[in-house]
Parts: sequence; structure tokens; C-alpha cells
Amino acid sequence: MKHLFAAIFVLLINYTFGQGESTAPLTSNPDIYKAVKQKKGIEKSGTTFDSTFIYYSDTLSLPFFDEFSKNHFQTYNASYSDPGVTFDKKYRILDYNTLLPITNDKYFTAQQTFRRIYDLTTSTYIDELFDDTLYKTCSLASYPVTYATTSLYPPYYIYDTIGGTDVSDTIWITNPEYFQDSATQFFSTINDPNSYWLDNKVYHNYRYAVNPWSLGVATFDGLNETGYPYAIESTVTNYADYLTSKPINMAGYDAGDSVYFSFLVQPEGLGDIPEASDSLVLEFYAKDLDQWFSIWSMSGAATSDFKVGHIRIEDPKYFKKGFQFRFKNYGALSGSLDHFHLDYVHLREFSGYQDTLFKDFAFSYPIGSLLKDYTSVPWDHYVNNSAGKMNDSVQVVVHNASNLPENNQNGLVEVSYNGVPEGNYTLNATILSGGNINYGPQTTYTSYHDFSAGYQYDITKTGNKQRFDILATAAAQFPNLAQNDSTTGHQYFANYYSYDDSTAEAAYGPTGAQARLAVKYDAYEADSLVGMYIHFVPSVNDVSNKLFLLTVWDDNNGEPGNVLYEDNVFFPRQPEYGSNRNQFITYYFMDTMKVAVGTTFYVGWRQFDPDRLNVGLDRNIDHSEKTFYSLNNGVTWIQSAIPGSVMIRPIVSTSMDYELGVQEHQHSIASAVIYPNPTSNEISVRVENGLFKGLEIYNLQGKLILSSDVESVQLLDQPAGMYFVRVIGVDGMFKIIKN
Repeated sequence: MKHLFAAIFVLLINYTFGQGESTAPLTSNPDIYKAVKQKKGIEKSGTTFDSTFIYYSDTLSLPFFDEFSKNHFQTYNASYSDPGVTFDKKYRILDYNTLLPITNDKYFTAQQTFRRIYDLTTSTYIDELFDDTLYKTCSLASYPVTYATTSLYPPYYIYDTIGGTDVSDTIWITNPEYFQDSATQFFSTINDPNSYWLDNKVYHNYRYAVNPWSLGVATFDGLNETGYPYAIESTVTNYADYLTSKPINMAGYDAGDSVYFSFLVQPEGLGDIPEASDSLVLEFYAKDLDQWFSIWSMSGAATSDFKVGHIRIEDPKYFKKGFQFRFKNYGALSGSLDHFHLDYVHLREFSGYQDTLFKDFAFSYPIGSLLKDYTSVPWDHYVNNSAGKMNDSVQVVVHNASNLPENNQNGLVEVSYNGVPEGNYTLNATILSGGNINYGPQTTYTSYHDFSAGYQYDITKTGNKQRFDILATAAAQFPNLAQNDSTTGHQYFANYYSYDDSTAEAAYGPTGAQARLAVKYDAYEADSLVGMYIHFVPSVNDVSNKLFLLTVWDDNNGEPGNVLYEDNVFFPRQPEYGSNRNQFITYYFMDTMKVAVGTTFYVGWRQFDPDRLNVGLDRNIDHSEKTFYSLNNGVTWIQSAIPGSVMIRPIVSTSMDYELGVQEHQHSIASAVIYPNPTSNEISVRVENGLFKGLEIYNLQGKLILSSDVESVQLLDQPAGMYFVRVIGVDGMFKIIKN
């Protein structure tokens, strides 16, 4: 179904509208968990386990409970010098008889070698085969190693010529495959009862679910732990994220103890709708059988309120020390797709079939920004223009999971600086509960609070950056989980403006050759820009080889006006993906140029190709009225119809400009020569200090007209004029003239 939809969508693009704006969805001992490994250090001899760790997990006891308000994922950061760390060093080649490692100066081959004696007088030769020597050898690719008896030979041939002037030549085999090597495997034992999960492939977040019952969910998608697709540029569907519990001691329990496993789950949320063929699966591990069994599954569907999973454990094979459970999702592997959100995972005894309540009062999301319009502004801009900048509509979302109405109470928002309280605001109880005297049963409430009067951030603080800590509390009068009655956040002031909350729920961008994207900013004061922070999202198609030009516009009656800055067409940019989720990449203007702007300006890009470049879109904060795109070279502009905030942040020139010296973009050291130029037909490319990886040729409108994976290309069918050549792997564009 997913493939059919993709095909239909491509046809619509080609034959109906062709361009516009769009989004896309965003990688024996029961106490021992089997080989959780982490690479450390530099591998040698190719693939090897050298300097990696194997961790042995501790065992948890009932009850097991995680509502994901905090991070309970096990970290793997052992050091070789930590107490209790052990190691096992293995050698690749051992003496056959003594089983001791051989010396490092010997080389061998597994192919038969020989001495050839050639008689010039008879033109005949005789081969004398070298004797083999038995050794014990192993591969160091994985641990534990297995040694096998191997026949090895000298790594050379000897050629003797007799019957005239006797000559003896030794021909050595290049890079003989057997030589001594070693690898050291390290071992560390985990003892962290505050960590519940052995893996962290899922995305622990506070923003992806729709009206979650408490802060935090575990989101399953097609991205790995760093936020990169498991298989970008593919249509593969398979199991993606795993969430595996630590071993749990279930010995001593039986079916009579009413052991139940419960959880909440929501498909889609603010992410991508999982198809009916996609699923979230729950499995239990039977330690004695060393086998996982499927217990429950949910097929893909559109978003809804969270659904309850409630399972009684009765099978004797699970009542062992070393029981585990895990969730895994089946879906597309090419991006942030086919989402499921998990919450309130609870394994306990003395429960019952009717015990399906998650009786709690909780914040659903972190509290919104206390600044009006922005989530961050440059500190010096705020210091100079702080009046009237506090938010008069701070969003607060709470959920009453009780099955009864619960009394409302005032909440409180407190601001502190370096641990010292600075000020506070009251969250009016009646406003919190939507004008009611009680919180209704199993109801989510979204309210807005005026913080424009009273406290404001202290402008006497000195320095280039500031961080204020925010604590919000609210409660209902019944026993519940106290940790969910509060939420913490931070207000950052640095050298940029931002609308977003630092998390992307979708990938956004205009589609169309030469399309422009512009985000409007109304600054606190006129200043100069030095670049942009941009968060690009790897989603389905890898567009990191596409080109764009950073662009800044002034204002023309509420739309982008004159171009104040645009990159040189010979030095275009490309989308760069960060090494972790929600990472911004810094794009400074050419030659560390400072671009003067007024109080209203627009930042964005001009792209060459029709493909969407997949900038992050924060769907929790809607500033779509600030987003514009143009499909006709900037003649007319269209305001975005897609809710959200585009994750492009203008960098303002401040006393932090010293960072330019330490954050310069790294350019390729490869260079290229294009010849002949001008040309009447063929051009050739010579790459210096690098390898040729292909070339692309663009016309003056930025349209890709030719590409080649060989060093020469014919231009015979192209009209005379100027063209731009991009050599893949080499910085910049090359201008050529065709006669």
C-alpha cells in the first residue's frame, strides 16, 4: 500500500501541480543480558572487537514502572580503568602445539607456495612444494573467538634458473593474509536500578504524542538512536526500533499472584500515520527456553486517544529469574515514519482484570515559552528592549487520568537563575481546569495564562549568554504520581532568534526548481546577521547532495522584498545532517560577512532543484504566518498553509562573534580542472587531491540538465551559452562557456 501511494503521489506531482510546499514524516546466567556491545577506540585490522565493551546487566525486581517523564535508558560509558572492569586479549595465530601466540614478525599465506627450478638446457621446470605448518587461527571480527587448525605456507615463491648463469629470485606475495594480530575485549557489570531499558533505539521525547497522559513518551519510528534512517533511499519495511527491558526476577511468582502487564499506546500522534500493514509488537522472553514469544500487537491506524493494553501473565515459563519483555515496531525504514507512542509501562503483582486505570494527574507537555512570540532571542537585544516582551498567552496542558472529578488547585511557575529564585507566576486553578471547579475524569485541559505583568528576566545579568530555569507545578487532591505534578524547562538567550521548541516532528520545504523559502523575523532592534542555524531532517530521500543559496531579504509590506544577501552561485550550500536528533548546523555567510538588517527581515534560501530540502518543522508551535515561499523567482510570495515553525534561526552579530574562528565550515581539500573552456562539444574533468565521483551540469536557471559518472561529457545537444558544472566532492561550482 505504501508503494502504491508513493506511485500515485509522484503522478500527481508530475501532472497536477508539480510544485508548491509540502511536508514529510521525519533511524546461561539469568543476570546477564546477551552481549550488549559498545564500540570504543580505533579498530585495527579491519573489523575487530578490539577495545569494545560487553556489558553484563543487573536484574530488576517487581514492580516495573516507567511513564517516561524521566530518562531511564541504560548508558554505556565504562572506561578501561574503571573498578571491576576485566578484559580478555585474544591473538589471531597460536602455535599448534603450545597454543601460545607466535611472534609478530611472521607472515603466512593459506595458498600453496613452491620453489620452481627451471632448466635452460631442456626448457623444463620442476616445482618443489613448500611444506605447510599447522597453526591455530581465528577471526577477530567478533567475540568470543573460535580457533581452527589451519595449514599455512611461506608467503613467497622462489624461482631458480639453472643451465647457464644460475639465478635465484624470491617473489613475495603482496599483503599476505595471515600475520599476528590481537584484540582485547573488555567487560563491565551494570548495577543501575534507576535504568530500566537495555537499548535506546526509540525516541524518548515530550512533544510527539497528541495529548499524552503525562510528560514523555517512547516513540517508535524508522530512525535509529541518532535520528538517522535505518535504510534511507529505500522502500524496505521491517522491524526497526526495539525497546528491551532489563532482566526481571520473576522467580517465586506464579499465576495465583495476579501478575499483570499494562501500558498505553497511541498511533501517529504528531508524526506519520502507520499503515494497516505496520504494527507495534510486544514480546515476552522465556529464559529457560532462550526464546521470545509474541504476546500482543497493534496494527497501524490514524491517531486517537491512548489505548490501554492489559495482559495477565499466567504461563509458568515466564516466572523465572531473567524474564524480559520488549516492544518492537514494524514499518518503513527510510525515515521518521509509521509512528507509535508508548507510555505508562507497568508490570506488577496483586492486580486484576479490572485494574486498567492509570490514576494520575500530570502535565502533558513542558510549559510554553515565557517570551512573547519567540523561544529564544539574542541576550543583548532583550537587555535593550525588554519592556512588553513577556508572554501574555503561555500554554499549559494538564491531564486528569482519574475516573472521577478531582478538585482543582492553583499552580505555580517559578523562575530561577543559578539556583536562586527570581520570580513567579500563579497558574489560576479555574483557568487550568477550563472554567470548572473540578478537573473532569480522564480529560485533557489546554489553558493560556497571561505572564505579561509582574516578573521579567533580569536585564542586569552580565555576559553573552544566559539561561534561566523554569519550574511549573500543578496538582489535584488525590494520591497520584508526584513526579508528574511538575515540569522543568529553560529559557535560553544567546545570539539567535527562534520560533521552534528545538524538536522537529516533520520535514518541510517548497518543491520546484528555483523555489525560495523565507521565514519572517521581527527583531527587537536593527542589527547585522552573520549566518543561520538550520536543522535539516534526513527523511526518505537523501537530499544532502542538493544545492541551495543562503538568502536574506528585507520587508516589502509583510512579504520578502529586496535581496540583502545571497550566496555566490559558484559556492552553493548543501543540506547537512547532524550526528544526533534535532541538531542544528551552522551556516555562516561567505567570508564571515555581516549583513545589516532592519527590525523586519526574512531568512531562508533559493534552491536549484525541485526536490524538497527537508528542513525541520516544529508542529507544536504554529508560526506558519511567518513562513513564505515563492515558485516564480520571488515575483510573488505565498504564505504557508502548513501549521508549524520552520527550524531556521538567524544568527545575530554579537560579542559572541569570536565563535566564527572555531566553527568555520570544513571545506573539501579536493580541487578540479575543467577543460577545454570554452568548448564546442566535450568537456573533461581532472580531480586533484581526491577521487572523481561524478559531475552535474546546470543551466543559468539552476536546472540540472546533465549528469555523468565518467570524467568526460558531451554538450553537443545543448545550446550555446554559459553553464555551471558541479564536481561531486569538490567545493564550489565551475563556470563554462559553450560556443
